[in-house]
Amino acid sequence: MVCNHCGTQSPSDKGFCSNCGKALGTPAGVMPQPAASGAAAVPATPVSASSSLQPNIAGALCYLAGLISGIFFLVAEPYKHDRFVRFHALQSIFLSVAWIVVYFALGILTSLLPLAMWRLVGAMSSLASLGFFLLVLFTMYKAYSNERFKVPVIGDLAEKQA
Repeated sequence: MVCNHCGTQSPSDKGFCSNCGKALGTPAGVMPQPAASGAAAVPATPVSASSSLQPNIAGALCYLAGLISGIFFLVAEPYKHDRFVRFHALQSIFLSVAWIVVYFALGILTSLLPLAMWRLVGAMSSLASLGFFLLVLFTMYKAYSNERFKVPVIGDLAEKQA
Protein backbone atom coordinates (compact mmCIF):
# COMPACT_ATOMS: atom_id res chain seq x y z
CA MET A 1 0.00 0.00 0.00
CA VAL A 2 1.04 3.59 -0.55
CA CYS A 3 0.77 5.94 2.43
CA ASN A 4 -1.69 8.76 1.74
CA HIS A 5 0.24 11.06 4.07
CA CYS A 6 3.85 10.83 2.81
CA GLY A 7 3.59 8.63 -0.31
CA THR A 8 5.92 5.88 0.93
CA GLN A 9 5.32 2.30 -0.28
CA SER A 10 4.64 0.04 2.74
CA PRO A 11 3.59 -3.62 3.06
CA SER A 12 -0.20 -3.84 3.32
CA ASP A 13 -0.14 -6.20 6.30
CA LYS A 14 1.58 -3.66 8.62
CA GLY A 15 -1.32 -1.23 9.00
CA PHE A 16 1.05 1.72 9.56
CA CYS A 17 3.48 3.56 7.30
CA SER A 18 7.10 2.60 7.94
CA ASN A 19 8.21 6.19 7.21
CA CYS A 20 5.77 8.53 8.99
CA GLY A 21 3.86 6.13 11.26
CA LYS A 22 0.39 7.18 10.08
CA ALA A 23 -2.33 4.57 9.59
CA LEU A 24 -2.34 3.22 6.03
CA GLY A 25 -5.45 3.81 4.00
CA THR A 26 -6.43 7.04 5.73
CA PRO A 27 -6.00 10.42 4.06
CA ALA A 28 -3.71 12.96 5.72
CA GLY A 29 -5.40 14.71 8.64
CA VAL A 30 -8.17 12.10 8.96
CA MET A 31 -8.22 9.82 11.97
CA PRO A 32 -9.14 6.17 11.40
CA GLN A 33 -12.67 5.18 12.42
CA PRO A 34 -13.12 2.97 15.48
CA ALA A 35 -13.27 -0.73 14.75
CA ALA A 36 -16.57 -2.62 14.71
CA SER A 37 -17.88 -3.94 18.00
CA GLY A 38 -15.88 -6.85 19.34
CA ALA A 39 -12.80 -6.07 17.20
CA ALA A 40 -9.65 -4.44 18.54
CA ALA A 41 -9.29 -0.75 17.74
CA VAL A 42 -6.35 0.38 15.61
CA PRO A 43 -4.12 2.78 17.52
CA ALA A 44 -3.79 6.25 15.95
CA THR A 45 -0.03 6.47 16.59
CA PRO A 46 2.35 3.52 16.75
CA VAL A 47 4.54 3.16 19.82
CA SER A 48 7.80 3.57 17.88
CA ALA A 49 6.88 7.05 16.64
CA SER A 50 6.97 8.50 20.17
CA SER A 51 10.08 6.71 21.42
CA SER A 52 12.66 9.41 20.62
CA LEU A 53 13.21 12.56 22.64
CA GLN A 54 13.27 16.09 21.32
CA PRO A 55 16.84 17.32 20.65
CA ASN A 56 16.69 19.94 23.41
CA ILE A 57 15.69 17.35 26.03
CA ALA A 58 18.30 14.88 24.79
CA GLY A 59 20.91 17.67 24.87
CA ALA A 60 20.02 18.50 28.48
CA LEU A 61 20.06 14.84 29.50
CA CYS A 62 23.61 14.52 28.14
CA TYR A 63 24.80 16.33 31.28
CA LEU A 64 22.68 14.35 33.76
CA ALA A 65 25.19 11.59 34.56
CA GLY A 66 28.23 13.29 33.06
CA LEU A 67 30.54 10.90 31.29
CA ILE A 68 28.04 8.03 31.17
CA SER A 69 25.09 9.95 29.73
CA GLY A 70 27.38 11.81 27.33
CA ILE A 71 28.69 8.53 25.92
CA PHE A 72 25.17 7.10 25.76
CA PHE A 73 23.81 9.96 23.66
CA LEU A 74 26.95 9.95 21.52
CA VAL A 75 26.37 6.33 20.44
CA ALA A 76 22.56 6.00 20.69
CA GLU A 77 21.06 5.57 17.22
CA PRO A 78 18.50 8.33 16.83
CA TYR A 79 20.72 10.95 18.51
CA LYS A 80 24.19 10.28 17.16
CA HIS A 81 23.32 11.94 13.83
CA ASP A 82 21.95 15.15 15.41
CA ARG A 83 24.71 17.79 15.59
CA PHE A 84 23.03 19.60 18.51
CA VAL A 85 22.89 16.45 20.65
CA ARG A 86 26.41 15.38 19.60
CA PHE A 87 27.79 18.78 20.62
CA HIS A 88 26.21 18.59 24.08
CA ALA A 89 27.22 14.94 24.53
CA LEU A 90 30.85 15.73 23.68
CA GLN A 91 30.86 18.84 25.86
CA SER A 92 29.47 16.76 28.72
CA ILE A 93 32.20 14.16 28.26
CA PHE A 94 34.96 16.78 28.11
CA LEU A 95 33.52 18.63 31.11
CA SER A 96 33.44 15.39 33.11
CA VAL A 97 37.04 14.63 32.20
CA ALA A 98 38.06 18.15 33.24
CA TRP A 99 36.24 17.68 36.55
CA ILE A 100 38.12 14.40 37.15
CA VAL A 101 41.49 16.01 36.28
CA VAL A 102 40.89 18.93 38.67
CA TYR A 103 39.76 16.53 41.41
CA PHE A 104 42.91 14.39 41.07
CA ALA A 105 45.16 17.47 40.83
CA LEU A 106 43.74 18.78 44.09
CA GLY A 107 44.23 15.33 45.64
CA ILE A 108 47.89 15.31 44.59
CA LEU A 109 48.27 18.85 45.93
CA THR A 110 46.82 17.71 49.25
CA SER A 111 49.36 14.91 49.51
CA LEU A 112 52.27 17.27 48.82
CA LEU A 113 51.30 20.01 51.27
CA PRO A 114 51.79 19.92 55.02
CA LEU A 115 48.94 18.93 57.30
CA ALA A 116 48.14 22.55 58.19
CA MET A 117 47.28 23.35 54.54
CA TRP A 118 44.81 20.47 54.09
CA ARG A 119 41.84 22.59 55.15
CA LEU A 120 42.68 25.19 52.51
CA VAL A 121 42.93 22.57 49.78
CA GLY A 122 39.73 20.94 51.07
CA ALA A 123 37.92 24.27 50.78
CA MET A 124 39.35 24.74 47.26
CA SER A 125 38.15 21.26 46.34
CA SER A 126 34.66 22.00 47.65
CA LEU A 127 34.52 25.28 45.74
CA ALA A 128 35.73 23.59 42.55
CA SER A 129 33.10 20.86 42.90
CA LEU A 130 30.38 23.45 43.49
CA GLY A 131 31.59 25.43 40.48
CA PHE A 132 31.52 22.39 38.20
CA PHE A 133 28.08 21.41 39.50
CA LEU A 134 26.68 24.89 38.83
CA LEU A 135 28.29 24.89 35.37
CA VAL A 136 26.64 21.55 34.58
CA LEU A 137 23.26 22.89 35.72
CA PHE A 138 23.73 26.00 33.57
CA THR A 139 24.69 23.99 30.48
CA MET A 140 21.68 21.71 31.03
CA TYR A 141 19.45 24.78 31.14
CA LYS A 142 21.00 26.22 27.98
CA ALA A 143 20.64 22.90 26.14
CA TYR A 144 17.00 22.64 27.23
CA SER A 145 16.48 26.19 25.90
CA ASN A 146 17.81 25.07 22.48
CA GLU A 147 20.96 27.15 22.89
CA ARG A 148 24.45 26.00 22.03
CA PHE A 149 26.37 27.44 24.99
CA LYS A 150 30.09 26.76 24.73
CA VAL A 151 32.18 26.35 27.87
CA PRO A 152 35.33 28.41 27.08
CA VAL A 153 37.94 25.76 26.15
CA ILE A 154 35.83 22.61 26.27
CA GLY A 155 33.08 23.98 24.00
CA ASP A 156 35.54 24.66 21.17
CA LEU A 157 36.83 21.07 21.38
CA ALA A 158 33.28 19.72 21.40
CA GLU A 159 32.30 21.87 18.42
CA LYS A 160 35.27 20.61 16.39
CA GLN A 161 34.37 16.99 17.16
CA ALA A 162 30.63 17.37 16.56
